[in-house]
Amino acid sequence: MRLHRLEITAFGPFGTTQTVDFDALSSAGLFLLHGPTGAGKTSVLDAVCFALYGSVPGVRQTPGGSLRSDHAPVGTSTEVLLELTVGDRRLEITRRPAQQRPKKRGGGFTTEKAQTWLREYDPATRAWNGLSRSHQEIGEEITQLLGMSREQFCQVVLLPQGDFARFLRADAEARGKLLGRLFDTRRFAAVEERLAELRRGAQQQVEEGDERLLALAHRMGQAARGLGVADSSVEGRPGEPGLADAVLTWAAVGRTEAREALDIARVRLDTAEARQRAARAALDAENDLAARQARHADALIRQERLTAHAPERDRLQAALDLSLKADRVAPALGLREDAERAYRAACTARERARALLAPDLADAGAEQLSALGDRLREELGGLEAARRAERRAAAVAGERTALAREARADDDVLRDAADWLAGWEPRRAALTEHVEAARDAAARAEHLAGRLDPARRRLAAARRRDALAEGARVAEARLADARERRNTAHENWLDVKSRRLEGIAAELAVTLGPGDPCQVCGSTDHPAPARTTADHVDRATEDAAYAAYTRAEETRTTAERELAVTRESLAAARDEALDGAPAGAPEPTVAELALDVDALTRRHAEAHALAGQTHGAREALVRAEREHEERVAAQREAERRVAARTSRREALDREQAALDEELARGRGAFASVAEHADRLERRIALLADATGAVRAAELAAQHLKEADDRLSDAAYRAGFTTPAEASAALLREAERRDHQQRVDAWQAEAAAVADRLAEPGTAAAAALPPADPHAAAAAHAAAERALREADSVLAAARERATGLDGLSRQAAAEVRRLGPLREEYDRVARLAALTAGTSAENERRMRLESYVLAARLEQVAAAATARLQRMSSGRYTLVHSDARSGGKRAGLGLHVVDAWTGNERDTATLSGGETFFASLALALGLADVVTDEAGGVRLDTLFIDEGFGSLDEQTLDEVLDVLDSLRERDRSVGIVSHVADLRRRIPAQLEVVKARQGSAVRLRTGGEALGG
Repeated sequence: MRLHRLEITAFGPFGTTQTVDFDALSSAGLFLLHGPTGAGKTSVLDAVCFALYGSVPGVRQTPGGSLRSDHAPVGTSTEVLLELTVGDRRLEITRRPAQQRPKKRGGGFTTEKAQTWLREYDPATRAWNGLSRSHQEIGEEITQLLGMSREQFCQVVLLPQGDFARFLRADAEARGKLLGRLFDTRRFAAVEERLAELRRGAQQQVEEGDERLLALAHRMGQAARGLGVADSSVEGRPGEPGLADAVLTWAAVGRTEAREALDIARVRLDTAEARQRAARAALDAENDLAARQARHADALIRQERLTAHAPERDRLQAALDLSLKADRVAPALGLREDAERAYRAACTARERARALLAPDLADAGAEQLSALGDRLREELGGLEAARRAERRAAAVAGERTALAREARADDDVLRDAADWLAGWEPRRAALTEHVEAARDAAARAEHLAGRLDPARRRLAAARRRDALAEGARVAEARLADARERRNTAHENWLDVKSRRLEGIAAELAVTLGPGDPCQVCGSTDHPAPARTTADHVDRATEDAAYAAYTRAEETRTTAERELAVTRESLAAARDEALDGAPAGAPEPTVAELALDVDALTRRHAEAHALAGQTHGAREALVRAEREHEERVAAQREAERRVAARTSRREALDREQAALDEELARGRGAFASVAEHADRLERRIALLADATGAVRAAELAAQHLKEADDRLSDAAYRAGFTTPAEASAALLREAERRDHQQRVDAWQAEAAAVADRLAEPGTAAAAALPPADPHAAAAAHAAAERALREADSVLAAARERATGLDGLSRQAAAEVRRLGPLREEYDRVARLAALTAGTSAENERRMRLESYVLAARLEQVAAAATARLQRMSSGRYTLVHSDARSGGKRAGLGLHVVDAWTGNERDTATLSGGETFFASLALALGLADVVTDEAGGVRLDTLFIDEGFGSLDEQTLDEVLDVLDSLRERDRSVGIVSHVADLRRRIPAQLEVVKARQGSAVRLRTGGEALGG
């Protein structure tokens, strides 16, 4: 992967578009990315990561954070464009994050969704072809081409030295987390988890099977209740060996005892059945004899009762015979009663109808009443025209009332409309003025919002300025103290070194022996060897003094660096606090800036509140104009209705006059035509009723006379002297039915008694001694109880034997089914313990994932050693260790071998400078291994972030030589650093310059600078 060009717009600290030409930087192989703190060096790397993966590195990905630059002008979209080559494909990625932009219509802002474009350069056509605009498709395409996730890319391309320094000092668990993310060993952890899950599942199945087996044993114990085997039980818990054999043995004993008990119960049942059959036969014989003796005694009693009721039977039979003769006269009697009732009803109706007529008509006949009714009907027919006129007059009166009501309503409408329209113009002017005021407030609020954000930034910068000024004073005091301590340590070291040099001859003389050549002059004669004095300084003292001087020098350097960073931040805060102030103006205080912010905030809130009324004011104006139109239309419609109503009222007046003349003729002496007609209708109805009643009474009298004649003739023919005698002989239907039923019942009872006395068995039974069925029933009940008890015992024995046989078969089947499960559980449990590091076979207690990571760490250590030896002049070598530390598991240890001492020690014991080049070597080695793991994708562009300030001049040269050697495979390395000496050593530079309007980039190659 090689980067060619990066364009950054409104991103991070960059307010405008900045272009980074990586091709120009990469031509030198090694280039420097530098600039003051806060200028945006890291933001350049963030932009590369954002272009590739749509997000910045995890440590700088703050929740809810915005990638948009605060310096970007309104209307400029935040965008990152990256042109790169992966394999043999040249691609261009453009990304825009989700961001706020001004609305195209009206005021305010709207959220614009994130967008991504991917294009590929076609060498044949020399044109860029669009590939996709889908976030998901582009993300999958880039990840597949690079072969790395975002975390891997940030670790092996944007080499963060601080992370690897912590990696060197971390324990095995922390190293495992980092390596797991980089090499994606989740599949091995998944294998461990899967095996553990299989072990738990198999164990659960085995224990569930044993629990089912124990449940079957418990059920067999309940089923064997009453047997000797029930006194013992199966001992054991789920999972214990031998449980299955114990259950099967117990089941076999139970089945044997159950079969023996079943045979005994069958013999007892056969004996009880024979005794019950004999008792049943004796009981049936006694019951039959007792029944025949009771039938004979009952027949004698019934015969005596029939003889006592014979006179009553004869009387009832005579009444029935006489009633049959009277039935021939019954129809004539009924007709005569009906005729008499009809005649009395007709006379009553005739008298009632005549009472309602005038006195002069009380004795009038039917013909006279009918003629008077016809004359009244003719008079009623002549009133029909007058009745129609009366109904129309009522309708006209209703219409005139409705017209009057409508006239009053229209008068109210016209008066209300005139009052409202009189105040329309002032009201419209006031609403229009309110709308204009709200619009002006919206523009003023937007203007104040533009001034408020810079004022707040200046206030925050002033507060940082005051805090940093105090921090600068503290850092200056710390630096002065560090310089004094460094000078003291330096003088002490020089004094100790001078004293040692003065006594070096005595130190050399200690090693001389007779005949040994002198290390200075080579002579074998030593006439006057030097002697050690009391103030002699040995090498250990000199080394201790030098070490103290070195520590003091490091402390001073650190203090100088901290002071420089603080002063740089202080200058930036002062510049930001003075942003927008005229040249030469004094620095504003925090209180002054706070007052400005409060004033702007208050004015902005007031304007914003008034601007918020814009929509309401517009709506009020629109509603008022709509109401004006409605009022004018209502006024015109009311005027039109007034004119139409006047014409209609005149027509109704003319019609009413004509109707009044017609009504005067039809009313006569009555108050209304309806009253006149109603009076005629009532008289006609009374005459009609009276006519009908008179005619009905005359007809009923004739029918009564005819019925009397028929009754007399019928009584004579039936043999009765008078109709009254025939009427007395008649029986009602209920009486006749009762008499007949009683006679029939007496005859049926007499026949039944005679039949029973004639039965041969009944007469013979009466001659025998009385039967005793109670004793036979008691004997039979005892035999029945004995049979039921025997049958119950047999059923219980059969059920127990059947239940034990079925449960035993289930237990045997369960034991057979559990065999393969136990074997599977043993095999899976052994594998799970081995991969989890808890098995005795795993001596180092290494988990499977740790084992794989240990192999990767061994590869990383080997790759890092090649560069570490060169950086440390052959002194240090990184080695992987799988030794256990205390009770922890082994596999992820990392040690350094010191060639000067030959000892192997932990990487946490390295000094600051040693830690830097060890972590750099580790990062480069890890980059090589991850690259190979990702499919061998070439990484032609690398970045190294900070850490060079802890190196001395010689070590820095060696580190730069190693980095420079990366160019052997056409690689380019970018160093992100504050170290000033690197600016002299590395001619190709990308400088990030910060200003009030936002940061900018400058490309320097060989002393020339190009603005970004």
